[in-house]
Amino acid sequence: MPSDHATLPHERAALRRHLLAARAQWWASAEAQKAQAAQAAALRELLAQLEPQCLGLYWPFEGEFNAAEFVQSQGLVKQCGLALPFARKEGRQMDFRRWQGEAPALKDECGIPSSDGAVVVPDVLLVPCVGFTREGYRLGYGGGYFDRWLARHPGVTTIGLGWSGGEIAFAIEAHDQPLTVILTERELVTP
Repeated sequence: MPSDHATLPHERAALRRHLLAARAQWWASAEAQKAQAAQAAALRELLAQLEPQCLGLYWPFEGEFNAAEFVQSQGLVKQCGLALPFARKEGRQMDFRRWQGEAPALKDECGIPSSDGAVVVPDVLLVPCVGFTREGYRLGYGGGYFDRWLARHPGVTTIGLGWSGGEIAFAIEAHDQPLTVILTERELVTP
């Protein structure tokens, strides 16, 4: 996902819009499909090392690594517990709910597919990144749901999933929570 860092906006909302537009253009390319395959291979190796008991993931937006498809193709539905986030608009809170791997019939209060399973706390969590820094901070979609959840669960191993073109510099704010590692199609970033 190419990005001209010299012309990036500095304000977070504008930066987010810029990165999402660049990702949408890139996503239609053959390079994007190769990147998804490369990231899947690297994630398979990383998860084999971590051996999660309960893996938290997200339902993908267009242009994101498809974590739901990945866990199904890797047989992780039978190997470890899985959980999807359920976000509530009031208080902007999020919990993870046990997921059995089927297509979700339920949407959370933000309209994102979720699960109606029991509330769980994953020991390993896949986190989508619109952008990220080498220090392990992510730029998400602006709601702060993951940051608030991570602040309440500091012992969880977090794997940010982003594309190499999403590496950026942005001002870290007090509420931002660093991730354990960030995985792109090209490398594992360990802050």
